[in-house]
Amino acid sequence: MANALSAPHLNNEDAAFAYVEARLWPNGPVCSHCGETERVSRMGGKATRKGLHKCYKCRKQFTVRQGTIFESSHLPLNVWLQAIFLIASSKKGISSHQLQRMLGVTLKTAWFLSHRIREAMRDGDLFPFGGEGEIVEVDETYIGKRKGYLMGRGGVQHKLKVLSLVQRSGPARSIVVDKVDIKTIIPILEKNIAQESHVMTDEHGIYRHLGTIFGGHGMVRHQVGEYACGKTHTNTIEGFFSIFKRGMRGIYQHCSEKHLHRYLAEFDFRYSNRAALECGDGERADRLLKGIVGRRLTYKACV
Repeated sequence: MANALSAPHLNNEDAAFAYVEARLWPNGPVCSHCGETERVSRMGGKATRKGLHKCYKCRKQFTVRQGTIFESSHLPLNVWLQAIFLIASSKKGISSHQLQRMLGVTLKTAWFLSHRIREAMRDGDLFPFGGEGEIVEVDETYIGKRKGYLMGRGGVQHKLKVLSLVQRSGPARSIVVDKVDIKTIIPILEKNIAQESHVMTDEHGIYRHLGTIFGGHGMVRHQVGEYACGKTHTNTIEGFFSIFKRGMRGIYQHCSEKHLHRYLAEFDFRYSNRAALECGDGERADRLLKGIVGRRLTYKACV
């Protein structure tokens, strides 16, 4: 970690701009106002803002920050890249207090930039999981407390509900749901899992007829102590939930219903770009950079 954090683009703002520009503009600068690529040049001078370009088609100025999660931020770009690396490389997450100490910023700034980075982690792809010969594990979990609901005795109505899909040796996708019932869950599964896939679940009644929808359905009965029978198990998704809950309870400790989808995006992103899939910390941070465009989150919308 110490060697990784000594990289030039994490310690020098000029190097940080060059690093981000090389990844967002691989074929040269692109005007964020009109899309021009030819009549564009970098502006110089001691008083010029770092990374400033001018488009001679629309006559406007821009930097690589515009249209990204970095827009309108006063933080140096290399500090943003440090935060991205720390969040991307922390398996169970990193608290705002820890970011505050490591980056030398205020707690408010650390909290807000972490949410902006989670917004960039959200997967915009809607491709279905699985396919011919692939196994997708499905399960639901409960965490936190829903606003306005009283805590029940042994019930889960007051808890936030999450449905997750994990493709074996592949990515994860998690969705916040209002109810765990057939009318809510089945349409989500039909939309997010390829029909030829083999689906693995526990014995919950909502999954009873999945074999008629998908290529196959394997079920384990946890209530009678059955956890695996050959390839039929949900151990992969249970492992994913273990990481998620340890992070939410041990690192973040509290999450409101408003922000749960962003925390899920964070854990989905790291799991889908994990070392077992030959993605190291540096590459994971680079992949995160690809999601920063068009994902600006304002403080007003965040609080």
